[in-house]
Amino acid sequence: MTLHGMRVAIVEDEAKLATVLRDYLIRDGADVAIYGNGSEALDALLPAPPDLVLLDLMLPGTDGMSVCRALREVSTVPIIMLTARVEEIDRLLGLEIGADDYLCKPCSPREVLARVRAQWRRRNWHSAPPPKDGLVLDEERFEARWRGQRLDVTPVEFRLLRALSAKPGRVYSRAQLLEHLYLDHRVVSDRTVDSHVKNLRRKLEDTGVDPIVSVYGVGYKYDPSTSDSEREK
Repeated sequence: MTLHGMRVAIVEDEAKLATVLRDYLIRDGADVAIYGNGSEALDALLPAPPDLVLLDLMLPGTDGMSVCRALREVSTVPIIMLTARVEEIDRLLGLEIGADDYLCKPCSPREVLARVRAQWRRRNWHSAPPPKDGLVLDEERFEARWRGQRLDVTPVEFRLLRALSAKPGRVYSRAQLLEHLYLDHRVVSDRTVDSHVKNLRRKLEDTGVDPIVSVYGVGYKYDPSTSDSEREK
């Protein structure tokens, strides 16, 4: 999947790095704007947020943390923070104020491109209308309800259910689903998905429904219309 049609803002005062990242993103199909100052970026981005922001932490004018907070007040645009700070407290703070991902410098432009692609895939997956079957997902509270009954799901289970239900009937491999489960890109076995599906199914069954279907040799799909006999195949 390329970045065709994606609008990316690079907020970075290191001109050489910003140019390299811009070139990589443009070659992949993105439209890119560069801002070397936090205040300049806010003036441009607050009225019309792009599809994604690559945001340096240390900036002249307004710092990256303040830019992130300001953007979060008006938009859910994905934000990937870039910084030379490697201390865990900075990483946690960056994510707590609304950053979607975090990369420490020096970082490979290819890795940055891969992270941007991952965010673009998630946005496209989630842009589909929600299924009209009684499932309601509250993105802000990470809460799921089935016909008014709350499901006691973990954040990982919420992301799993969100990814599957975004396009009912579509089959996703375990590797595809893993991209949506862990925001810190930890290395885990794709069989971890099976454990999360098992736990999620148990919670769904408590409401009298199990819309998650195993597809032998491939992965899983979301289909609340499937019969019990078909689900067990």
